[in-house]
Amino acid sequence: MVYVIGLIGGLAAFWLGMSGHYTPLLLGLGTVSILVTVLLAGRLGVIDREGSSYHSVLGVLGYLPWLGWEIAKANVVVIRACLRAELDIHPALVKVRTSCESDSAKTLFANSITLTPGTVTVAVERNRLLVHALYEQQAQPEAFAEMDRRSRLAMDGQRSGA
Repeated sequence: MVYVIGLIGGLAAFWLGMSGHYTPLLLGLGTVSILVTVLLAGRLGVIDREGSSYHSVLGVLGYLPWLGWEIAKANVVVIRACLRAELDIHPALVKVRTSCESDSAKTLFANSITLTPGTVTVAVERNRLLVHALYEQQAQPEAFAEMDRRSRLAMDGQRSGA
């Protein structure tokens, strides 16, 4: 029930913010559309912790500055590689095990890897990610442990890792 209330509140805030019109007719139509959306989502069975991830907003907001710093550091490495006279990259594909439990946490982790210059998440299978990196020495699975831990905490909260 708490997810239904959160979904209604989130949809109402989104609708009011995007609409900007507060006449009785439009407020009524907005209310009807929100209720129909929640009813359909309930019938589809998608109102749950993962489908209504507003509970993780603060965790993600705390994660973003750290990710921004990691992206900036990786940019320096890639820019240096591009500006050298000789291209000294040593690409590698590595399998990285994740402790993230929910699909949203795994998605955050995989997207964070891809956002970081020099690395791309190629595939995700259960609790393993296939990652392509420009430098083999920086692509060891241990290099992603902190990002994995922070992604899990941001999306899954204090749940323990797998």
